[in-house]
Amino acid sequence: MKKQYAVIGLGRFGFSVAKTLTEMDCEVLAIDNDEERVKEVSDFVTHAVILDAIDEKALRSAGIQNVDVAVVSIGENIEASILVVMMLKEMGIRHIVAKAVTPLHGKVLENLKVDRIVYPERDMAIRVAHSLIRPSIVDQLELSPEYSIVELPAPPSLEGKSLRESQLRTKYGANLIAIKRGEGAEREKWNVNPLPTDVIRKGDLLVLVGRNEDLERLSRL
Repeated sequence: MKKQYAVIGLGRFGFSVAKTLTEMDCEVLAIDNDEERVKEVSDFVTHAVILDAIDEKALRSAGIQNVDVAVVSIGENIEASILVVMMLKEMGIRHIVAKAVTPLHGKVLENLKVDRIVYPERDMAIRVAHSLIRPSIVDQLELSPEYSIVELPAPPSLEGKSLRESQLRTKYGANLIAIKRGEGAEREKWNVNPLPTDVIRKGDLLVLVGRNEDLERLSRL
């Protein structure tokens, strides 16, 4: 049985979440009080409903209480965001993800025991800043102030070497969790949890986790 998701608020963030979940073959209930936004998302989600999210009766009528995960992306109206989270909690929604726009908003959501709080603009700003400082890194996800996951082009010095020969962990303190191979005309392939005998090729993108200082050192190869 497919996992069921609800996305409440269809701004840029909510729309992208709903679209990505649908592309990953999930059932998605999309909700917004803007008719145009709902109409646009209705082309691909399972259900799209026009309603005021702070109307508990309307939410129940839409079947919100049946979803496994609810994503609250009402960032512009902080009061509405908090009220909706409170209602979802009372309805017994098992997992709630909420978008926050200010530290105070995030603190309130944290006190409401939201499972995950997302700061889209702040997180994107951090990723852009990292890309400016470390242009050799394709993408970076900060796990903590000390640790990150990065997507890094395979350094020329590692091309043709097996993972065992590359000594990524012992020499650089980095753990390779996946290799992304091929793009454009060539079909993109992922090698997740690669074996010690797998060989790093020219053009590969390495997905690594480790300390920021170690990843920085590796990116300079």
